[in-house]
Amino acid sequence: MVYEIKLYNIRPDNLSRFTLGTVGAKPLFVVGLNPSTADDKIPDLTIKKVMTFAEQAGFDSFVMFNLYAQRTPYPDKIHDKIDSTLHRENIDKIVSTLKKHKNPSVLAGWGQTINVKPFFIDCLNDIYNSTKNQNISWLRIGNLTASKHPRHPSRAAYKLGLTAFDIKNYLEVILKMSHYKRARCNIFTSRPTITATMQKQQ
Repeated sequence: MVYEIKLYNIRPDNLSRFTLGTVGAKPLFVVGLNPSTADDKIPDLTIKKVMTFAEQAGFDSFVMFNLYAQRTPYPDKIHDKIDSTLHRENIDKIVSTLKKHKNPSVLAGWGQTINVKPFFIDCLNDIYNSTKNQNISWLRIGNLTASKHPRHPSRAAYKLGLTAFDIKNYLEVILKMSHYKRARCNIFTSRPTITATMQKQQ
């Protein structure tokens, strides 16, 4: 797979990245945790691994999304509180991109670092609820980790391959975990979720 980026959406200050992809006839869409250093000219390790996993599974291209669009190679440096405007923009970009493709395949690739920030699970929940009517085939790399999260591409062996992922069940489980039994600390504290707001506008 050649690294010829055709889809690249960032903010002017380059501190956020929404989409990055080559976009062929059969793309593999990937949801990572947050964007690192990859741009439209040079891939990072995660993108290189994604390209190989995609090619091995019969895809001819890839499109990278993330749970949260803030660009940093250090997840622990991500905002302590969610930027609701950034989150909404990220959701909009993901939804509009997927709508252009029939029966898209989406790889869950955020890894167990989803635990780093409490609002990451809320971001995932909003992404799922905003796209669940698009007939998505969710995938994961090999088995879940010991902590029951889908593997991050940069830390996974190619021999694991891609397999079906029950994201609905995954969300039900992690939302019930004691770690997430809290007053939701996202944009959702005193007003409707992003998903609910978007549905009302449709």
